[in-house]
Amino acid sequence: MLKVREGGRVVHVHALLATGVNADGHREILGLDVTSGEDGAGWLAFFRGLVARGLTGTLLVTSDAHAGLVAAIGATLPGASRQRCRTHYAMNLMSIMPTSSWPSVGTLLHSVYDQPDREAVDVQYDRVLDALAEKLPAVAEHLNAARADVLAFATFPKEIWRQIWSNNPQERLNREIRRRTDVVGIFPDRSSVIRLVGAVLAEQHDEWIEGRRYFGLDVLQRSRLTLISGPVAEEVSEPLTAAAISA
Repeated sequence: MLKVREGGRVVHVHALLATGVNADGHREILGLDVTSGEDGAGWLAFFRGLVARGLTGTLLVTSDAHAGLVAAIGATLPGASRQRCRTHYAMNLMSIMPTSSWPSVGTLLHSVYDQPDREAVDVQYDRVLDALAEKLPAVAEHLNAARADVLAFATFPKEIWRQIWSNNPQERLNREIRRRTDVVGIFPDRSSVIRLVGAVLAEQHDEWIEGRRYFGLDVLQRSRLTLISGPVAEEVSEPLTAAAISA
């Protein structure tokens, strides 16, 4: 969350950011916007802007479970799977159980991500549900309801699971944005937010494009082939990671 002067007052705004992996396997900045609220309207306008500028063939969106964000993804990126960030989900799950129960539940949940392939992931998830059904029924119900979104990563090649099952790979960029915006404190207007954050993103974009591929071309091809029988756009070009940045 950022502070901006508007109409003689200091108001809070949100910087919405999307990064992606393009058809060449490089990460890139897809878009930035500043909105008054991190609500459905803000996210919907943001994703519509990305699509209007040419974003097509999205395979996967990794995000938290913010209702407005989820709805915007569904409305603008038909055919894309959605991966619920495992870090955010773990925090959501912790909030509905006694603190003393988390070490054992956390270990069970982590065991799901340690499996070698999709079939094993599904089998282990069933074991976790069975293990929790009697002692922590609310937790088991929560896990069962979130299953499709929590396990979306398993459809893709194992080599990229760590990059797509959470927003953690973006944290370095988030920290740099927060560091640069904290120095300013209160921005004179929204345009100044765009200029400063945009400069940070431009630097990161160039570094990503000029660096090594984030995903190998063979992995991208296998991702396309894996999902080709599903409701995916004809031209599959980029998995997408979306996240809100609050600084």
